[in-house]
Amino acid sequence: MDYLWSPWRYQYIAGIRTARKCVFCIDESPQDDEQNLIVFRGELNFLILNLFPYTSGHVLIAPYEHLADFSDCSPRQTQEMMDIAKRAQSALTETYHPDGFNLGMNLGKCAGAGVEHHLHLHLVPRWVGDSNFMGTIGETRVLPESLSDSYRKLKPFFS
Repeated sequence: MDYLWSPWRYQYIAGIRTARKCVFCIDESPQDDEQNLIVFRGELNFLILNLFPYTSGHVLIAPYEHLADFSDCSPRQTQEMMDIAKRAQSALTETYHPDGFNLGMNLGKCAGAGVEHHLHLHLVPRWVGDSNFMGTIGETRVLPESLSDSYRKLKPFFS
């Protein structure tokens, strides 16, 4: 039997179990935004790189307010969330030239929500043929760049 090691996943699993606060309940100070991978702060929502992305450029849009159910968002929150998603799609298109995107939310544990008590919208760039042996069989992702490189590429679109 062959083994494919992805030790970075343990950080994610251990972090969920030991997290003292919600990962999407961020503080108001933007001084650590780059370290925390926060690319943009809107009035009601923010854009953050996914710490454990499916592909390079995988971003999340989340409201500052700790909400679990999409129907609890105000019209202003959902409008701004969609506006940020559109802006992020344009930035990702210009930066990475993907063939398409996945856009969606996992609401509730049974729907696959990794953070079930604070909703967030995923925007994932996709390329023809981007699903391969490593991801499909090995459950391991191979990303061609670091998160800090992704941050530096996307930040100018939101300055």
